Amino acid sequence: MRLSRICLFTAIASLLAACTTTPPEKPTKPGEVKLSLKPVDYAQLPAMPEENWQPALVAFKESCEKMASRPGWEDVCAKAKFLPLTQAKTFFAAYFTPYQAIAETVDQNGAVTLSDSGKMTGYYEPILYGSRKKKAPYVYPLHTMPSDLITVDLAEIYPQLKGMRLRGQIEGNRLVPYDSRAQLAKRNLDKYAIAWVEDPVAAFFLQVQGSGRIVLPDGSYMRVGYGDVNGHPYRGIGNYLVRQGYLKSHELSMQSIQAWAKKNPKKVQAVLNQNPSYVFFIERKDQDPNEGPIGAQGVPLTEKGSVAVDRRYYQLGWPIVVDVEQSNPDMKFTRAVVAQDTGGAIKGPIRFDFYWGSGDEAALAAGRQNSQVKAWVLLPNGVTPQAN
Repeated sequence: MRLSRICLFTAIASLLAACTTTPPEKPTKPGEVKLSLKPVDYAQLPAMPEENWQPALVAFKESCEKMASRPGWEDVCAKAKFLPLTQAKTFFAAYFTPYQAIAETVDQNGAVTLSDSGKMTGYYEPILYGSRKKKAPYVYPLHTMPSDLITVDLAEIYPQLKGMRLRGQIEGNRLVPYDSRAQLAKRNLDKYAIAWVEDPVAAFFLQVQGSGRIVLPDGSYMRVGYGDVNGHPYRGIGNYLVRQGYLKSHELSMQSIQAWAKKNPKKVQAVLNQNPSYVFFIERKDQDPNEGPIGAQGVPLTEKGSVAVDRRYYQLGWPIVVDVEQSNPDMKFTRAVVAQDTGGAIKGPIRFDFYWGSGDEAALAAGRQNSQVKAWVLLPNGVTPQAN
C-alpha cells in the first residue's frame, strides 16, 4: 500500500506538471470565474444595527486562535482579544479596510462580465435522536471514514491548489473514484458506524450540514463533526423531487422534503441516492457543549456570526459584511460574519452558507433561506488581498 501511494503521488505530480501554470490575473477562458476585491470606503457599506457587528467579533476572536501569528493579523488579533462586544463596530471600522466582492466571468465570446451579487443559503447544527449501538428504532448509520478511502491533498504537490483534494480508492496500482452514495448503501459498513439514528432523512441533512448532536437514550449528547467526504459532487435532492412531481417548486424546503419522506418511506433511499456525495463523521469528544460545532478552520462556529465559503476565493478567518435579501419567504438583513467553514455545495466567488445556530428554530430559518447576497471582505489596514 505504501509503494502504491508513492506511485500515486508521482503520477499526480507528472499529470499536473504537464497542465498547470500560474493562475492568470484575469479570467481568460469561457466559463472561467475570478473574484476581484475592490477597495471601498466604509460609507459605501450598507447600514446595519450595531448589534449585527457583535457576533462577528465573537467569531473573529475564535479565528485568531488559528491566525494570530500571520503577518498583518497579529495586531488586530491582539486588540480584539479583550475587547467588549459593545465596541465591535468601532473595532472593525478603525482597523480594517473593506473590499467589495466582484465576480468576473468570461462568456463564450471572450468578454468579461462583472457581478456584485451572488447566493447565500443557510445551515444549522441538527439535533437527532440515536444510539451508539444498532437497536430499533436506531437503525440508520452515521459512518466514520472507511480504511480504503484515500485522500490526496493536492496543495502538498502544488501550493496554488490549496483547498483542493482528490478522494478515491486503490484498485491494483490505480487510484479510482471512491464509491458513490448508492454504492455505499449496498456495502456492509457497520464496523465504521459511530452512531445509529432513527430517521434516514435527518441523517442525510446532517451530512448536508456537516455536524450535529445526537441525543442518546440516557439523555446525554454525542457530538459529531465532518470527517471527510467520498469525493463525488454534491447534488441537492429538492430539484429531483420537483422533476418527479413529488413536490411543487414553490413549496420546496427542508421541512417539505422531510414530510414527503415520512409519507413515502419506500422511495426514500432512491431519492437520497440522487446525491452521490457522502459525508463521513468523527466524534467530537473534547468540545465544550456550550460552544457551536467545529468548522473547517478548526474553531467553534458562532451563531449568526459564521459563514461557509469557497476556499478557492476566500481565506478562513476573513471577516465579511453580507447584505442579504429574498422574497417568498421574505428575508432581509445586513450582518458582519467571519469565514470559518466550507461546504460541498458552496462553490463560487460570491457564494456563502450562513450559520443560524442549533436546534429547531435555527433549522426553520436555514431551511427558508435562499437569498441574493452582496459582500465586502474586511482586511486589516495595510494588508492587501494579494498578500493573503
